[in-house]
Amino acid sequence: MSTATTILTEDELRRLKTPARREKLFRFASYFSPLLLLLIWELSSQFNLIDRRFFPAPSAIAETAWRMIVSLELFEHMGATLRRVGIGYMMGAIPGITLGLILGLSQPARRIFGPIFSALYPVPKIAILPLILLIFGVGDASKFVVIAIGVFFLMFYNTMGGVLQTPQIYMDVARNAGANRFQTFRRIAFPAALPSIFTGLKLAAGSSYIIIAAAEFLGARSGVGFFIWASWQTFAVSRMFVGIVVISVMGYLTILALEALERHFVAWAKN
Repeated sequence: MSTATTILTEDELRRLKTPARREKLFRFASYFSPLLLLLIWELSSQFNLIDRRFFPAPSAIAETAWRMIVSLELFEHMGATLRRVGIGYMMGAIPGITLGLILGLSQPARRIFGPIFSALYPVPKIAILPLILLIFGVGDASKFVVIAIGVFFLMFYNTMGGVLQTPQIYMDVARNAGANRFQTFRRIAFPAALPSIFTGLKLAAGSSYIIIAAAEFLGARSGVGFFIWASWQTFAVSRMFVGIVVISVMGYLTILALEALERHFVAWAKN
């Protein structure tokens, strides 16, 4: 038996290696592009190419952040915001998922209540904050409610959409096998809706931080949103940037945690 040996030329080897090298270059650039942006910002500020009153150098922002960390002031505001987001998030997510599953499985309920939710959903949640403040006062209760309203609609529509996208053949097989409503829900509808539910959870998490930042501008004496607003009022721009970065990082870490849960509970959806 003879063995055929193929010898590639240098030009052919170079063409084969080019995609891998390009991928390594792009990966390297993705790691260091944020650092490059910060370096450009720092140099532009140091050489007065940008107005440092509005865009202080990243080193000045980091110094301000460190002072706030040492004094524990930053953690107090973060704790207040996380508590409000956590409670309001659960208040909106649980009923949103529950009603989404019910209306997704029941066509009569969808016909009766669907138009009501469709009419209420476009109303800006921040626009009704004054009304919520009148009803619930300027304490934390109003913050919980406004977050819950924003989270509810995202969870409701994502959950209902996930149920409605379940292949009908699965429902028919369950019905022909004699499954009751609860078994159909537990074995078919709920697992099929899980990818959409996690999509809604991640969207709702981002919206929660947007809503709480705006809600804490009014009627709050703590929280990252209040801290940003108070810094703007006193023209403490470095402190304001610290607040913006902190609330961005909080939202990013929350979404990362939800993605980790999604990989654990909905691993089959990736296949």
